[in-house]
Amino acid sequence: MRVTSLPPPATPGQAWINALRQRLATGLRRDRDLVPPGQGCAWLLIGALAAGLLGLGLFGLGGYQAAFLPLNRWAGVLPDGLWEGLTVLGDARLAIALALFFSLRHPRLFWTLILAALAATLLTHGLKPWVAAWRPPAVLPAEAFHLIGPALRTSSFPSGHTITVAVLTGVGGCFLPWRPARLLLLGLAVTIGLSRVAVGVHWPVDVAAGLAGGWAAAWLGLRLAARWEGLAGRVEVHLTCVVLAAGAAVLLLIDDGGYARSRPLQLGVGLSALGWGLREYLRLAWRGGG
Repeated sequence: MRVTSLPPPATPGQAWINALRQRLATGLRRDRDLVPPGQGCAWLLIGALAAGLLGLGLFGLGGYQAAFLPLNRWAGVLPDGLWEGLTVLGDARLAIALALFFSLRHPRLFWTLILAALAATLLTHGLKPWVAAWRPPAVLPAEAFHLIGPALRTSSFPSGHTITVAVLTGVGGCFLPWRPARLLLLGLAVTIGLSRVAVGVHWPVDVAAGLAGGWAAAWLGLRLAARWEGLAGRVEVHLTCVVLAAGAAVLLLIDDGGYARSRPLQLGVGLSALGWGLREYLRLAWRGGG
């Protein structure tokens, strides 16, 4: 009589990895249904083109400083705390930390956000040293405009905060099945971009360039995520991205970026993202082991 030996039972770690792999596969199938197949959200390129043309138009009509003083003065009728809170929403640390909320339930969205953020980072840090443009505090007298927060002086072009929020809203808009929500997200991106003018550290041309670059990076992230979709389901790649997002959340807890009044917002997002991620992955470990 032939005796068949049974495979050894899985260790808790192996069970958790298997459960995570299954959860990622389920999430990838769900996310594929949200993104229009084959379209790649081409409306992002239309938005990027429109923002780029707007920036060129502003520069052609009034130079690099075009429309800054009127917009900065208009923004002064609203509370400083409002603009400070809005501008903090464009902090790259905050945007990447927010991705933790989607990491396990929507792994393709998470993977796309990470890829688009990396593309945007390369764009931002590639242009800023090359252009080396001065910010408003470096060229305008202090009494000429309203400044909120730190008086940043260098590396003005393009607006990194605007690029970040354009990436976040652009990728998010492509995953939302309700199209009117895209308009709300695009409006949010423009508003947060304008907050950089309101706090007095960027020219409108910088903001227009940031919108163009961010939406283009979001489109590129979607294309790369579709091409490398298999990587999104690999446990080691996924966990590397999770550690990156968790590191961004920790950085939010350490430094307020010069906007002390928005410290509660930053602490709230950082702690919530870390808590949510810890809860989700520990719950998966408990289920996987048991």
